[in-house]
Parts: sequence; structure tokens; C-alpha cells
Amino acid sequence: MAEQIRKSPPSKSWMRHRIEDGLRRGLQRAYETVKVDPSRFLFQLQTAYQLPVSGFQGVYAVEIARIDDTADHLIRAGMKIAAAEGAGFGLGGFLTIVPDLSILAGITLRTIQKLSLLYGFEFNTDEETAELWIAAASAAGVDISRELLEKEVVSRFVPRVIRRIAVQASGEVVEKWSGRLIPLASSLIGAGLNYYFVRAWGERARAHFRKRHLQVRQQLAAERAVITISSTPRSS
Repeated sequence: MAEQIRKSPPSKSWMRHRIEDGLRRGLQRAYETVKVDPSRFLFQLQTAYQLPVSGFQGVYAVEIARIDDTADHLIRAGMKIAAAEGAGFGLGGFLTIVPDLSILAGITLRTIQKLSLLYGFEFNTDEETAELWIAAASAAGVDISRELLEKEVVSRFVPRVIRRIAVQASGEVVEKWSGRLIPLASSLIGAGLNYYFVRAWGERARAHFRKRHLQVRQQLAAERAVITISSTPRSS
């Protein structure tokens, strides 16, 4: 009887609590420590992806198709790293889900940061940092519209958003991640789940930044049109 109890799988509610806690801790740690170096990433865009920019504001003069192409490469790179990490931690089955989630959160957040910079949105100020987490929430399928008025108070805003993301994401993945209870298959399952996790979040974040990018492009085009009209000599 005792042996049967030891072998019985954990309940889904317990699993969801562990996954929610792992995501929350991982995202909080990522927020505090995992940051993309903008200058190094800019150099990567210039050399590895051959984007003709001297700064992130220069992306608004680059063809949107090239920006989207680069975004695809960045998301795929994050997916591959996440898959490799999931395969390694997956060997431990369910026991390694929490450390796996912490690393996965860091990989996902770095991918979102890179997409933010690629589409011309830096995160140097509190407001820009809040915008980054709005994108992360959007990638997780979380509606935080009621909290937008307080987004400038980053010290309160970000932890609250992280909790909302963790609650939403834990419910979304608990069914899929329950497959990691199968020891022989857990490595393959971990790789696959991490791969598609980053792909889903990366695509949603890209859609968020792309929409805002196009809005800024329209605004810049309108401003250039006004300047052109105002500088055109009037006929006598």
C-alpha cells in the first residue's frame, strides 16, 4: 500500500502550484539578473544579421521584411537553446521541473528583450521596462489593461505582472508538462515542450512589438510629411 502511494502521480492542482511557483521565481530572477546587453546585441545585429543601423532608432529606416526575418532567426535561436536545456533537465523527470522553469524563464525573457530592441524599443527607463513586461504579459496571454495607469511604478507593477503571468501560464502548461512524469520519455518531452513554449511566447511578443513598431513608423512618416510641406517654398 505504501509503495502504491509513493508511486502515485502528484495531483494536477499540486503540479499547477509547483509550475506556477517555478515560473514566478524564474521570471522574478530573470527580471533582476537576466538582461541583454544592448550594445553587444546591436553589434550582433550589425555583423551577424547585416542590418545597416548605427543605433536602435535606425531600425525604423530598415525594410520591415528584414526586421521580421531577423525576428524569425532570434525566436528560432531561443527555441533551440530551450530545447537543449529541456532535454538535459528532462532526464530528471518531474523533480527537475522547477529548476527547468527558472532557466526557461530566463531564455524566454532574453528572447523577448532581443525582440524589443530589434523593433526599436529599448528598456533604459522605468517606463520602457514596464512596456517590456506589458509585452511579456501579452506573450503569456494576460490582459493587464486595468494596471496600465500604474505602469510607471515599476517596483510594484512588475512583481504584480509576474504573478499574473505565472498564474496564466501554469494553467496553460500543466496538462502538457504532466508527460514529464514518464521517466524514459521525459527528456524528449522536455525538449519539445520548451521548444514550443519559446516559439509561442516569442511569436506573441513579436506580434506585440511589430504592431507598435508600425505605429511609430506611421507617426514618423507623418512628421516627415509635415516638415516637407512646411519647408516647401510657396509660389508668389
